[in-house]
Amino acid sequence: MNNRFLVAFGVGIAVIAVAVCGILYMQRGARVGVTGQILKVRTAPLDDNSSVAVIDFRFVNPADVVFVVHTVSVLMEDKAGTQYTSSTISDMDATRLFEGLPLLGQKYNDTLVIRDKIPSRASMDRMVAARFEAPESKLESRKRFLIRIEDVDGPVSELSEK
Repeated sequence: MNNRFLVAFGVGIAVIAVAVCGILYMQRGARVGVTGQILKVRTAPLDDNSSVAVIDFRFVNPADVVFVVHTVSVLMEDKAGTQYTSSTISDMDATRLFEGLPLLGQKYNDTLVIRDKIPSRASMDRMVAARFEAPESKLESRKRFLIRIEDVDGPVSELSEK
């Protein structure tokens, strides 16, 4: 009787383990979000107390569903860990920014804007331009930039520099 119980218990545990692994395997593409990396950062002063950062990045939508951008924001973290918010710049204004500030070079990628759709299993290169109320020297001595991309359904993805 004791031996039969141990065999039945072992078979039951094995069946549960196989079921849990099967469920996790089937749900592997159901997570909504993007992953990626920051490729290039360019900064330029606007005046004595404000500056602009242009961030080129590559991201992938690993999910089986389309990711629709709701908001894009850029944060700068200094060496002390303090985070500074920015004002993101629209695509039309970014084009004018590149024309007015030749120090930034040329515009390589399209701007990631609200309502952009990232297809499932797709990889894209985009950029975001952001204005900070801080001198360029503060941007240059940063610890990292952080890009937050929110989906219309709520999930937030973050791309971090370094």
